[in-house]
Amino acid sequence: MNSLTLKRAAFRFVLLIGILSFFADFTYEGARGILGPYLALLGAGAALIGVVTGLGELLGYGLRLVSGPLSDRTGQYWPVTIVGYVVQMVSVPLLAVAGSWPLAALLIILERAGKAIRNPPRDVMLSQAAHEMGYGWAFGFHEALDQFGALLGPLAVAAVLAWQGNYRLAFASLAVSAALTLLLLLLARLLYPRPHELAPAPQVAAPQALPATYWIYLVGAVLVAAGFADFPLIAYHFARVSSVPSTLVPVFYAIAMGSSGLGSLLCGRLFDRLGMGILIPLTVLAALFAPLVFLGGFWLALLGVVVWGLGMGVHESLIPAAVALMVPGQRRASAYGIFTAGYGICWFLGSALIGLLYSVALPLAITFCLLSELLAIPFFIIASRQLQRAARPA
Repeated sequence: MNSLTLKRAAFRFVLLIGILSFFADFTYEGARGILGPYLALLGAGAALIGVVTGLGELLGYGLRLVSGPLSDRTGQYWPVTIVGYVVQMVSVPLLAVAGSWPLAALLIILERAGKAIRNPPRDVMLSQAAHEMGYGWAFGFHEALDQFGALLGPLAVAAVLAWQGNYRLAFASLAVSAALTLLLLLLARLLYPRPHELAPAPQVAAPQALPATYWIYLVGAVLVAAGFADFPLIAYHFARVSSVPSTLVPVFYAIAMGSSGLGSLLCGRLFDRLGMGILIPLTVLAALFAPLVFLGGFWLALLGVVVWGLGMGVHESLIPAAVALMVPGQRRASAYGIFTAGYGICWFLGSALIGLLYSVALPLAITFCLLSELLAIPFFIIASRQLQRAARPA
């Protein structure tokens, strides 16, 4: 297979996985927006809702430490990916028939577990196709489709609720996008059973230890994650100070998802042209979300949400792209598992700390966000320089 044919096949594979991810995000992000009220309707209190959703997120990232190494050891990237998608996509529509909060809580946790299982091996297969397309462009393109699904899913669920006011019907309606996800998954498996063949580079024995550059980059990424406030806290602040009307908060979130998708496309291209160093100015820009959303009025808050979404798009797309440059193919599932687990757990812990600081004094929360984001920059600089030295011919 010549280079042009490989490039076309790689693009078709990334496009197919991207459309699959669009419907997957449409499904579970559509559900996530109404999980809290639904659990309350089933009899769960605020503390219990917090525990269930927090445990789901923690498990959803922690399990990647298992699914990544398992995929590397067995080489069964497709089977592990398929299991994860099936668990996740079946769990969401079943919420429509959950008759009690314990059953709904179990399904919520299973949905997060399914995502944890499928992400590392799926990202490995994307990285194999990205060899021909460019890592930044491939992951950025995929993330853009992913985020547009995250934008439209909650809006579709909101439309169902506005029409009928029925949570069960809203969850049941997501069975359509869940079924499309699984059909596209089957199609991708049939059309591309061996994605590693999309990468013409010869496979060499993988070293036992992940490279030092990877660990330096990981430190920078977890600092970014720790300082990146979760949107529910931002939405809480909007309601508390009345900077944004409550009816427009979901619209602001949709705008953030749109910004994330467009940012992924643009930043993916910049990554391929300028290298990992592009993360440095983008991290500085993303850090500005905190003073904008927490101190600004309506228009500055809107700008802050756009910056917040851009920051999410940057790190969701460029993190896997950069890891693919640092780690050989045979160790990438493990690397992605460790990386996304560390990123997610630190985002979870950082968000909790930001919420605590917010309750003490708003300037403390803003200062923590800014410092955590900016402290990541020296690590990105070191990792970028080491990556450049490693790429130079001997």
